[in-house]
Amino acid sequence: MEALNKLDKQTILADDIFEEIFEQEDEILKARLILSLEDRAAELGVKRKFETILKAYSKVNRDTKVKEKKKISSGTDNYTDFDGPYEPMYCGSWLANEKGIYSQNMSQVEQIACYHPILPIERLKNLETKEEQIKLAYKRNGKWDEIIVPKTMITSASKIVALSGRGVAVTSENAKLLVRYLSDVENRNTSQIALQYSSSKLGWTKTKKEFLPYDTEITFDGDSRFRQLFENIREHGNRDKWYEHVKSLRQSGRMEIKLMLAASFASILIQQIGALPFFIDLWGETEGGKTVTLMLAASVWANPAESAYIGDFKTTDVALEAKANMLNHFPMILDDTSKKNRRIEENFEGVVYDLCSGKGKTRSNRDIGINTESHWNNCILTNGERPLTSYVNQGGAINRILEIECGEKVYADPQHTADTLKQNYGFAGKDFVEIIKAMGADRVREIQKDFQQKLFDDEKMQKQSISLSIILTADKIATDALFKDEQYISIDEAKKVLIDRNELSDNERCYRYILDKVSMNGARFDSDTNCEKWGMIENGYAFFYNQAFEELCRSGGFSKRSFLSWGVKKRVVETDSRGNPTKQKKINGKNNRCVWLKLDDGISVDENGFITVDEVMQEELPFT
Repeated sequence: MEALNKLDKQTILADDIFEEIFEQEDEILKARLILSLEDRAAELGVKRKFETILKAYSKVNRDTKVKEKKKISSGTDNYTDFDGPYEPMYCGSWLANEKGIYSQNMSQVEQIACYHPILPIERLKNLETKEEQIKLAYKRNGKWDEIIVPKTMITSASKIVALSGRGVAVTSENAKLLVRYLSDVENRNTSQIALQYSSSKLGWTKTKKEFLPYDTEITFDGDSRFRQLFENIREHGNRDKWYEHVKSLRQSGRMEIKLMLAASFASILIQQIGALPFFIDLWGETEGGKTVTLMLAASVWANPAESAYIGDFKTTDVALEAKANMLNHFPMILDDTSKKNRRIEENFEGVVYDLCSGKGKTRSNRDIGINTESHWNNCILTNGERPLTSYVNQGGAINRILEIECGEKVYADPQHTADTLKQNYGFAGKDFVEIIKAMGADRVREIQKDFQQKLFDDEKMQKQSISLSIILTADKIATDALFKDEQYISIDEAKKVLIDRNELSDNERCYRYILDKVSMNGARFDSDTNCEKWGMIENGYAFFYNQAFEELCRSGGFSKRSFLSWGVKKRVVETDSRGNPTKQKKINGKNNRCVWLKLDDGISVDENGFITVDEVMQEELPFT
């Protein structure tokens, strides 16, 4: 072939150019040659003419192959003869053309396997489960469509009828024939039906070298419920416009913007570091900019528009688990914690624990086996008018949540920001993944460990410090490599997000809760008032009936047993001679087994924020 730069408008459209293209046996070289010629044709202003002639030659070449194969074949050897983009496949005794799929014996109606073109075009092997799926192409109303289904669906006549819901003309009558036809085509064209590795989960693969969906060698084969979510994770619009606008937002210095943006990047670092998932919650009054900030975080990876990538709590815990499993290392972003499904609201603390465990519940299947367990390592971003911790009581759940209050007027023009993000998104996430690949997990862990040491504080919760250190790691990497604007989140700013230990301890909070209840319910300790009694107060003690104390702990969501054990150690609960945390007390002339609780006179807080008993009071206490 003549050198590309010497081809002109006439010679590039000559027959010998196209004949040389289709003489190429190596498909990769053929593709590269076509691309080079298309670029040259575009330079010469004849690209459309070139593509028209190329399309015609492609059809002639395909028809020629079909005719040659039919000449070679004899007896019952046939090849599919469909109009469309798919190469002919050997189908044995089946007649497969635009009219449908038939057996050689056309005398009976039941010999019709399908009324329209259909064939398997690709095998998919899941990297996690090792299970196979199959990609089918079928043509209805003159239009080709593709669907990925479990391999077991097309090998069973009872299961393949489910394809009718997707428009495939299959019934219980022709199901067996269609199963046999698809099996014949698949097994007789193993070299043509390529094996493609796939995953139902996004993010890092087990080798931590590939990242779905950016590494196109791996195909997504996840649940059809999440197909729309997957398709919204893409690049769209103008890269420079997104970066320019986000840089201007970061220049405002607002902690809400920088922290939630960094948390979105941080989600893909959690597995690299070997940490557990965590929540980061943005709360505050309405119209402060909470939703726009979530859109900003979502735009790093995907379409931030409503009902695209961002979800909500108006679902079930099982659906949230399935979504977390699919997103895997991508951030799960949920808008407005006040809009919760009733079942989730009743067990919101359990939902927090489950999502932060990074592991789904073990469930059996109908074959009395165990389903593959769900697992994920990501960051969950939420917002609401109330802090997320106001919906949970136990310290373990609170310890898994980082909260930041959203101030007023975070954005000068929130509508402009929202419009810009909806039109330009998905660039930064892909760029960030490439940076992390180049750095390697070891370097990422080094940066995280350094931040963790800087955040270390005996008065702060270490689980929260680890989560925050991952966010700061992502912030540093993104600031250095993507934004290059030196708008780092400072350590002092970051520490304000952490909760003190004494605020988090269940037993500390239980003690304060009971003291408040005593102050609010004086009549329940007064023998003169006609109401349900909890006990009596005397000499700086509250003496609780055992059942009353148990119900009080339960109403606050606390463990009576845990509190009493803690109270004995802290010397705010008296024990009997055997060390039991309940003791006899005469109330209204009758002996009762009671909890002896020291009231707050003489109670102080030590340098670490823990409750202690003053030395003077210890001398007065009968159990010291």
